[in-house]
Formats: sequence, structure tokens, C-alpha cells
Amino acid sequence: MKQESQIIFERNSVEFVTVAAEFCAFIERCEGQKRIEFVDTLLKILPLLYIKASMLSECEVMGDDGLETFVTEDDYEVIRINIQELLADRDDYLDVFVDDMKYSDTPIRKSIAEDLADIYQVTKDFVCQFRSGLNGTMHDALAQCRDLFMEYWGQTLVNTMRALHEVKYCKSDEEEEDFLYND
Repeated sequence: MKQESQIIFERNSVEFVTVAAEFCAFIERCEGQKRIEFVDTLLKILPLLYIKASMLSECEVMGDDGLETFVTEDDYEVIRINIQELLADRDDYLDVFVDDMKYSDTPIRKSIAEDLADIYQVTKDFVCQFRSGLNGTMHDALAQCRDLFMEYWGQTLVNTMRALHEVKYCKSDEEEEDFLYND
């Protein structure tokens, strides 16, 4: 029990919870935002989320029962659709860091909206589990989120940042045309 408390109240754990909660809140408020502001803010929050997740202490799930999930399929779809509508034609990107790439000669098409919804689902479940205030649940939530970070959502986050960088700094053909012909 003492080890659980030490890990969940470490500075790195508390800072990760704070950044994860801010990321989730930002994603939940994305509807109606301007694309450039949305992308710009994500390019600041996502690296911080990655750093804080990578600094979490090693710990293992101690409980036998699975953790409660809070994000429903409907919640996930609302988040995904809101982001997809916001990014519009800039949502898709080509990814080479996918297991299926081993069997393909061409890059795999991915969706920023889907990637962000995946990250949101893991971090929102974690934040809700952590808010339980129960040391055992908080410890297991931290251990599970860290494991999922190493296995899946950390790489997804990095890939999504690359795509968001492209959205922010590289003009699409349409944007280039608007720039050339509207002077």
C-alpha cells in the first residue's frame, strides 16, 4: 500500500495527470474552434503529454479486477467526428510506422482525428479512474496508462504530431492557390 501511494503522488505522476486532464478538456472543446488555433495548441500540448508520460515511474497493475472504462463508443465517435470536421481535407496523412506496412509497398493512410480520439480514449479513461481517489485504482490506472503508452498511444502521438506539423507549416495545393490568386 505504501508503494502505491509513493508512485501515485510522485511529482511526475501528478504532472502527467494534470497534462492528461488538460489534453482531454481541450479535445472536448474542439467543436467550433479554428483549425489553425486547434493545431497550434495541439502542437504544444502533445509534446508535453509525451514527455510527462515517458517520465512516469515503472509500476505494475496490482489488482485482479479490470479497470472501469468511461469513454463510450458514442463519446469516441463524437470526438472523432468533431476533429475530422475541423481538419476537413487535412485529416488524412500517410504513415509508414504501422505494422501493416511490412506487407505493403505503399504507405498506409491514417486519420489525425482517429489518432487523437484513440489518445483521448486512453487518457480520459485514465483521468476518470485516477479521480476515484482510491489508491489501488489510481495506481493500477497509472500502470495501465503507462503500459498502453509504451505499447500503442506513445507512437500514435508522435505520428500524429508529424501530421499536425504538416498541417500547420506546409500549405496544401488549395491554400497555395488561394495565396497566389488572392493578392
